[in-house]
Amino acid sequence: MSIPFALVLPALGLLIGSATAGPDVPPSRTVDVVDVYHGTEVADPWRWLENDVREDQEVSDWVDAQNEVTFGYLHGLEQRAPIRARLEQLWDYEKSSAPYKSGDKYYLTRNDGLQNQSVWYVLDSLDAEPRVLLDPNTFSEDGTVALSGTSFSEDGRYMAYALSAGGSDWKTWHVLDLATGETLPDTIRWSKFSGAAWLPDGSGFFYARFPEPDAGEAMVGRNLNQSLWFHRTGTDQSEDVLVHKDDDNPDWGWDARVTEDGRWLVVAAWKGGSKDRVYVRDLRNGIGPLSPLVDNWDDAWSLVGNDGDTLFFRTDKDAPTYQLVAIDMSNPNAGWATVIPASDALLQGVSHVGGHLVANWLEHATSRVSVHAMDGTTVRDVELPGIGSAGGFGGSVDDSETFFSFSSFTTPPSIFRYDVYTGEATKWWSPAADFDPAEYEVRQVFVESKDGTVLPMFIAHRRGLERDGTNPTLLYGYGGFNVALTPYFSSSRLAWMEMGGIFAMPNLRGGGEYGKAWHEAGTKLQKQNVFDDFIASAQWLVNNGYTSPQHLGIQGGSNGGLLVGACMTQHPDLFGAALPAVGVMDMLRYPEFTIGRAWVPDYGDPAVEEEFRALYAYSPYHNCEHGTAYPPTLITTGDTDDRVVPGHSFKFAAAIQQAHDGDAPVLIRVARKAGHGAGKPTSMRLDETADMWAFLAEHLGATPVEQAVEMAPIIPAGWKN
Repeated sequence: MSIPFALVLPALGLLIGSATAGPDVPPSRTVDVVDVYHGTEVADPWRWLENDVREDQEVSDWVDAQNEVTFGYLHGLEQRAPIRARLEQLWDYEKSSAPYKSGDKYYLTRNDGLQNQSVWYVLDSLDAEPRVLLDPNTFSEDGTVALSGTSFSEDGRYMAYALSAGGSDWKTWHVLDLATGETLPDTIRWSKFSGAAWLPDGSGFFYARFPEPDAGEAMVGRNLNQSLWFHRTGTDQSEDVLVHKDDDNPDWGWDARVTEDGRWLVVAAWKGGSKDRVYVRDLRNGIGPLSPLVDNWDDAWSLVGNDGDTLFFRTDKDAPTYQLVAIDMSNPNAGWATVIPASDALLQGVSHVGGHLVANWLEHATSRVSVHAMDGTTVRDVELPGIGSAGGFGGSVDDSETFFSFSSFTTPPSIFRYDVYTGEATKWWSPAADFDPAEYEVRQVFVESKDGTVLPMFIAHRRGLERDGTNPTLLYGYGGFNVALTPYFSSSRLAWMEMGGIFAMPNLRGGGEYGKAWHEAGTKLQKQNVFDDFIASAQWLVNNGYTSPQHLGIQGGSNGGLLVGACMTQHPDLFGAALPAVGVMDMLRYPEFTIGRAWVPDYGDPAVEEEFRALYAYSPYHNCEHGTAYPPTLITTGDTDDRVVPGHSFKFAAAIQQAHDGDAPVLIRVARKAGHGAGKPTSMRLDETADMWAFLAEHLGATPVEQAVEMAPIIPAGWKN
């Protein structure tokens, strides 16, 4: 889920960077490939760069040649080494997840600061000394094998955990005996986009998997025909029971949940977007065929829990900002009853814990939490430490306690214990940060977009900043897939602000900040609204004196990489630097790879003529205009990204490098043994961030690190809990 900057405060002798001309990049071979879409001929001269970089030697050689130029340039930047050192200092503090109770013990993850992967610990009680349960840092020397999923059986006997290599979405599930600490022989392969849903007694779990891919297709091949299985603990995968598949709908997937009492198997069918079908099975009758409960694709449905025959769902059916409803399974045809009604705020999530319902609301992209009786009656609001993001509130129906984390742009995540019955919240853990939030200022402004729509934007920077139009500014965005961007703490962004940079984050249409209508206003034929919102945010920062185009950088990843690619090709003169990461760049061929077909509800289908026209109009790969001076650009991706395959970034880099007419560097940085982002080891994240921040400092201007630290020490080296 950080961006650009330039600096001010001239009385303190702060420096504006003087950008150097970019290095020459090797030319990329072209091929004569032309596709015809609805009568329109579309050339694809770099089609060969779609091939799996790990399998195709020519593509691998292209990557090596590009990386040689890119890393040579980046490592030659004067500020790169001090930025890397400072990032390591700021990153070096202990981090913890909220505790999770299974059986009579608590489980959590901790990272001592610079460990490549966080470690799972077990506690006999909340005040006991944590003991190591599972250390992913032992799985590979370079930290590129990571935990990509965990699930505990309700009885506290087992933990299912999934491993992924090099950031891949493919998971291999294993089972850990929590009493002995030993990993059982159970090995579940070819699982993807799936959790593990245990029966409460630990006898087995439900999971989803795809057929084993053909040779060479594991990374780029389309992910079709997912099926749902049951694995019995202690047996071989070959003995697993097929629970459900649908050969007539190969692009459907299956997300299984088992209610805490073990009564109901609830399966959400998905095919992309935020709409679901729902199927159920009363497990008192054993494992068997599923029955449809919601048999259409009209709305979103998410299981919260049950009370005997009653199932609770969070849904946007007849409630664009979501509501909580109850369905009586003894008479499901009678429909549903509203438990927590929709309001102007977005009902972001609900948990069933301690005999209560805990509702997490989003108001203008910040958290509010309330506790309700099982009939929906409001009991109280949870008092949060400030304006920011709260998450967690998990636990058992019988627990009296739950835990949540809270953070903001200037508040590192702290963990709180909350007594559901009394309403008492106590801080259970926090990093011992020698950091003064008063050194920084965060505000929320509202920006008018091209069509008059008003959207919020957060702006964070050091206090005392002068609005003289010369501040290096990092504008970060996403705007898609119903994802809400909320304030959260980031050491790397702190480093950026420490160097005099502004960090700005608008909440764009297409996201999930305001519910169904807000999301849908940034999809398919209306996707241009997202880019217009981002461009309006950039122009607002310029018009209000925060920065100017030569000091304004933009950043985004995945769908946000598409955002950056579209905006920099539509308005290349508005930005001083661009950082598109793991972006979807070829909007005509994205459905052809891995899980791309699932993005059609957001992007549209190139097989539909009017949707093709909209896609073709903004597709970054197809809109690199020859003779254009593009801003300094650093494209980033990983060679093991099997979600947004790296061919998107490869082709975009080749196209924009050929079209570019200027001295600014247009580079691509390809990380080896790295994927879409999840599971990336700390050392790799530090290297990548140092490269990006040094690139921005060079082209937008920033206070040199040594001078920035002398001005106002933020977090001294050795900051630990």
